[in-house]
Amino acid sequence: MAPSDYPKQQYFNLTFPSPYVAHVEIDRASKLNAFTEPMVHSLGAIFKQLSQDPDVRAIVLSGNGPRAFTAGLDVQAASESGPLSGVDAQSDVDTARKAVLLRRHILQFQNSVSLVEQCEKPVIAVLHGISYGIALDITTCCDVRFCSKDVRFAVKEVDIGLAADVGTLTRLPKANLPMSWVKEVSFTAREFGAEEALRVGLVSGVFESREQTLEAALALARSIGEKSPIAVQATKEILNFSRDHSVQDGK
Repeated sequence: MAPSDYPKQQYFNLTFPSPYVAHVEIDRASKLNAFTEPMVHSLGAIFKQLSQDPDVRAIVLSGNGPRAFTAGLDVQAASESGPLSGVDAQSDVDTARKAVLLRRHILQFQNSVSLVEQCEKPVIAVLHGISYGIALDITTCCDVRFCSKDVRFAVKEVDIGLAADVGTLTRLPKANLPMSWVKEVSFTAREFGAEEALRVGLVSGVFESREQTLEAALALARSIGEKSPIAVQATKEILNFSRDHSVQDGK
């Protein structure tokens, strides 16, 4: 596909910096790249289309601006509209039906994030600055994670009275990380940085700056793009299957 075949998405920049390489950049820097619900669905739509594009073999995901990959969910926007806003609290709909509607809404949200993981092509995350909440929901869907030295991670949901329900708590235990550490950072919502993330294996590379991290990710994407796309995509599918199944299941 040509770049013009992709619809313009507000708050995302989609470029093709090298043959077979796509770069998706979150672009809401004035709000620290915080996600609204429409942004989550837009991200899923982008990755669904990239997955099917035969001219794309590797994808880099980054955040624009010097301060944040993303500060997480835009809590103010969520409080003003949608099922979490409380606007319908006085309606005549009974509690059970409200719960069904809320569950459906959360599943749609989760499914959009999961389209990053379901993408047939390898996805490389470039994390820098503030990387809270949904930053981990999204990038635990990615195949490779790089970060800059200034990164500040946090599973932030308990600080706003929620359990992380978009993917972090289901994917972190599958990421070959120490379960004691996973529970500690999830229970406390404390920040941790690049050195700790590298030590436990959340990221596989740490670089001096956002720019250097992005450069390294694009170099890796170009290298992947030179390989047989069928071989690479089959390898990703088998690795993800093996992560979730026994050796016997994979025979």
